[in-house]
Order: sequence, then C-alpha cells, then structure tokens
Amino acid sequence: MIASPDRTPLPREFFDRPVLEVAPDLLGRILVRGTPDGPIALRLTEVEAYDGPNDPGSHAYRGRTPRNDVMFGPPGHVYVYFTYGMWHCMNLVCGPEGRASAVLLRAGEVIEGVEWARKRRLSARNDNELAKGPARLATALGVDRALDGTDACAAGDIPLRMLTGTPVPPDQVRNGPRTGVAGEGGNGDVHPWRYWIADDPTVSPYRAHAPRRRRS
Repeated sequence: MIASPDRTPLPREFFDRPVLEVAPDLLGRILVRGTPDGPIALRLTEVEAYDGPNDPGSHAYRGRTPRNDVMFGPPGHVYVYFTYGMWHCMNLVCGPEGRASAVLLRAGEVIEGVEWARKRRLSARNDNELAKGPARLATALGVDRALDGTDACAAGDIPLRMLTGTPVPPDQVRNGPRTGVAGEGGNGDVHPWRYWIADDPTVSPYRAHAPRRRRS
C-alpha cells in the first residue's frame, strides 16, 4: 500500500492532453468516491486509452451519439457506459474538447473505505479482487450511469474526484494490447494502449479478442 499519497486534486489541465500521455500518467493516482456509507479511495493500477476518431475500438469512432456525448468533452469529466446488459464501466475524458478521447479505468487497489467496497463486491475472494477489472472497479465504487457526465475536477462536495496520489516511475509502467479489443480484420488489438503497474496484484488478467462464430 502506498503511504501518505498527495491528496491535491488533479487540475483540468492534467486531462487536457493527448490520451496517450494521460493514460500512463494516471497510474498511481487516486480516485475518491463519496458514498452514503463513507468515502472509498482507489489507487489506479491499470488503464486503457481510447483515441476517438482514430481508434476503431473507441465508442466515439463513428461519431457523436446520446450514449457517448460526454466523451466529446470538456476534459476531466466521467464517462460511464453499460455493457453486456449487466455491468458499468468508468472512463475519464481527456484531450481537447470535441476530440472524444477517454481512458478506461481497468483496475485499482482500494486504499480507504475497504469495508464499503466489500459490501458491494461480496464475490471477491480477497481485497486484491475488489476492483480487479473495469466492471468490478465500477461495482466496488458504486458507479453507474447516474454518474455519467460528472465533473471530476469540480470544486466542492462532488461524488467522484481525482487526486494527485503517487505517480508511478516510468520503469514500473508496462504496456500492451487492450483486453478483448479487435484490430483490423477482426483480429487482436493492434494498439499497445493498455498500461499497468508491473507486478501489481490488482491488475486484471489479459484476454485477447475472441471473434464471434457465425451460426451455421
């Protein structure tokens, strides 16, 4: 566990940069979720970058829709989507307004409010699994579509806020293809835009894209 991390809120300027700069720089930062029970603090250990119109894996690749509207900015806002009819996933919007890039929060270590996260993740076998994967992370923090569009850089009492934390040294950052994302021709992802902290036990396992089989 990281001792005495910097609790200064991250400014909007942090997110107003290219997504491939923001994504690895989020590792080690702290996300605080205010809940009725009490705050839950999470140290980010794994993220994925999605680069809007340049990225077939992005929800914004084909343009603006009611679902992905938040991705188009301004930076520092939260984009939450619902997937597989049962799970929520959380992203942080970055880059210049109108660019539609975002960073998916894939995994993290719960460093405060563990008891409140456990209440939401009863199936976790240990605390390392509380937020090990994007849907588990959202579940542990109680994040759903009601928080879509939340400004994580706003002042005052807000439900989600990013803090400076303890940035990870570059030699401890690893990167590779994104989990379950198809590349050209339906094969594996061609972009090494998944970033994680080396040897951290909360990082989720990598799974390559599995093409759907056509019914005969």
